[in-house]
Amino acid sequence: MRALISVSDKTGIVEFAEKLSSYGVEIISTGGTAKKLKEAGIKVIGISDVTGFPECLDGRVKTLHPNIHAGLLAMRSNKEHMKQLEELNVTPIDLVVVNLYPFKQTILKDGVTREEAIENIDIGGPTMLRSAAKNYQDVAVVVDPTDYDKVLEEIGKNKEVSLETKFNLCSKVFAHTAHYDTLISNYMRDQRKEEDLPETISLTFEKVQDMRYGENPHQKAAFYKEVRKGKGYLTEAKQLHGKALSFNNINDTNGALELLKEFDEPAVIACKHANPCGVGIADNVHDAYIKAYKADPVSIYGGIVVTNTQIDEKTAEEINKIFIEIVVAPSYTEKAVEILKQKKNIRILVIEDIKEKQPENSYNLKKVGGGLLVQTIDSKLISEEGLKVVTNKQPTKRELEDLMIAWKVVKHAKSNGISIVKDKQSIGVGPGQVSRIWACNQAIDHAVEHLGEESLKESVLASDAYFPFPDCVEEAAKAGITAIIQPGGSIRDQKSIDACDKHGIAMVFTGMRHFRH
Repeated sequence: MRALISVSDKTGIVEFAEKLSSYGVEIISTGGTAKKLKEAGIKVIGISDVTGFPECLDGRVKTLHPNIHAGLLAMRSNKEHMKQLEELNVTPIDLVVVNLYPFKQTILKDGVTREEAIENIDIGGPTMLRSAAKNYQDVAVVVDPTDYDKVLEEIGKNKEVSLETKFNLCSKVFAHTAHYDTLISNYMRDQRKEEDLPETISLTFEKVQDMRYGENPHQKAAFYKEVRKGKGYLTEAKQLHGKALSFNNINDTNGALELLKEFDEPAVIACKHANPCGVGIADNVHDAYIKAYKADPVSIYGGIVVTNTQIDEKTAEEINKIFIEIVVAPSYTEKAVEILKQKKNIRILVIEDIKEKQPENSYNLKKVGGGLLVQTIDSKLISEEGLKVVTNKQPTKRELEDLMIAWKVVKHAKSNGISIVKDKQSIGVGPGQVSRIWACNQAIDHAVEHLGEESLKESVLASDAYFPFPDCVEEAAKAGITAIIQPGGSIRDQKSIDACDKHGIAMVFTGMRHFRH
């Protein structure tokens, strides 16, 4: 039996090779792997002794040779294949142990250059893996060090690796090389910075954890992450306390984080079912939390709280007054963590660089039956032309500040969505209604229920898309709302503008809608 071993990840390779050698397996090896095995006293056949050709071009060419690939691809049951091997003086290779140049680790390093990344694209390794895997009936191929023990057990017991295990290893190889090639493809796409979506798309993710179940208990689920630099994502969160996150926890928390990233000043977002239910902006985290809580003290119960500012003792005490599923922050004081841990079921997460945003060319994906909808993320806020006041009344400085907060909130509420803000606090959110007037009425009703009718006086309203009718303006006027922000673009825009002028309401167009389905 003959094995070819060439690995970048040398975890456990010496022990594995020693055991193979004790079973009488001949070992061929290359470069640094051969050196390491020889230093351990393991007898090794150099790759050049097999190919009759020296390793060259700084090791770029070692195994790309007929003496290697004929030994891998020859079908033992094919008499003609075996006859040709004999005529060519090629010895079959029965076991391939290869893992690839560390391309992923390279591109994740700070300051990596394109040249360095490209130099870490493996050529010979994937070629050997694919050759061996294609001929899995005769060749066992190992790409994962966790499979060493299984292979050794079967060789030790049966003098060979079983066909079932060979097929499982083969399947693992093609998944591995597909992942590797997709990492390269996506890195190249990012380097090109192309705005157009490609003709074909390959995506690859790595499992973070299995979930107990999906949206419902009868559905299976797992959490996967993209392979790219960045610490501001939920995939990079460190959990300090609480049980594992569920499918719905992760989805809902991500919705809160996306809204949080719209703000630079201290902000607290309370979220329920991926919709914002309370948003507070203030000079400090405590005051921001109080605003978010008071915005909707009912919906926040059992919800998610995220902030872009360190949580202190005072804020932790407020959070602990009710049941919160998850709290996320860039950091906590030691005392704050102690206080929050008093709640057995709360999950405490840390996300460093929580303000970091996704690159603008990142994809948003929606799976549909038999296909995939792909779009770039909604990374913009208003059109390049900027805000346009379309009414006789101009918004005040305070109203403009609140309008932009309301616009950010409604951008991250499900469509049809309406948000109402006053003094840097969301006071009503109407998300996900099939009629915009229903969303408007819902937002107004929430404000009245939790903060009273007076809260609506001199507040501002945002709509994620244009008003097809002036009905929302009429309801806003009745409530005491004094400024509105919306995309504009309806053929009936003038009716809404006229209604605003009639009631002394300022209206601002953004020139950009934010549907969120």
